Amino acid sequence: MANPAFSNSPAFSAKAAQRAGVVPAVPTPDQLQEHYSLPSATPDQMERMTYQDTIFKTLASFAVLLVAAVIGWTFPVLTWVGLIAGFVLALVNIFKRKPSPALVLAYAFAEGLFVGGISMFYTLIVPGSSIVPMALFGTLGVVAVTLALFANGKVRVSKRSTQIFLVAILGYAAFSLVNFGLMMFGVTDSMFGLRDVQIPIFGGIPLGIPLGILAVLLGAYSLVMDFDYVKRGVETGQPRIYGWTAAFGIMVTVVWLYLEILRLLSYFLPRN
Repeated sequence: MANPAFSNSPAFSAKAAQRAGVVPAVPTPDQLQEHYSLPSATPDQMERMTYQDTIFKTLASFAVLLVAAVIGWTFPVLTWVGLIAGFVLALVNIFKRKPSPALVLAYAFAEGLFVGGISMFYTLIVPGSSIVPMALFGTLGVVAVTLALFANGKVRVSKRSTQIFLVAILGYAAFSLVNFGLMMFGVTDSMFGLRDVQIPIFGGIPLGIPLGILAVLLGAYSLVMDFDYVKRGVETGQPRIYGWTAAFGIMVTVVWLYLEILRLLSYFLPRN
């Protein structure tokens, strides 16, 4: 009786085939040529990142955000819910090793509630204006110009520019945190804190204007970094799941740009 341990051995099977007079089939030259002529597996078939798939994930995220924004616009009381939930989900998505489509879409929904509510707020403090459509088209314009410049190789991510960006964004974040604290503790009664105070810099221009312009420039470079992440992910064949990371990053940057442009426009329009 044969030893079961060798019953599945390739060597054992080959010897048995030889004893039985069975010769393994050898492919013909035509069969080999047909095999080598087959097209290579596409990135989609290999579950790798592609531009098309990443664009689809990004558009799906923004679709969820827009639906939630309509809800937030209709029920502004949900603004704070969206702000807190969005902040928590943003941290979870940032520190999570492997991206989760459900968490990214949940962030999109929470952020949509906040964006819708805050947009309604601006229509109340700047009545009779088209501030929301203006901010929306302004944001789309920044995204389109940045994408065109990146696609044509006019702007690229570099070590030096990234270092400058990090220093600037940390300084901006520190100022925003201090400004928020001053508003929370009643040090300033302005709805924008120090941003809304007429400080005599550059001929009496409000502090919020240069800060707003700086924020838009930082947001544009952040978009360049997002596009570079997608480019490198596709070129190096990263797993398709990381398209959700790219979608999340682009969404965070675009929402930030929209809010900064919305606030910047409010400085030039008559308020209530």
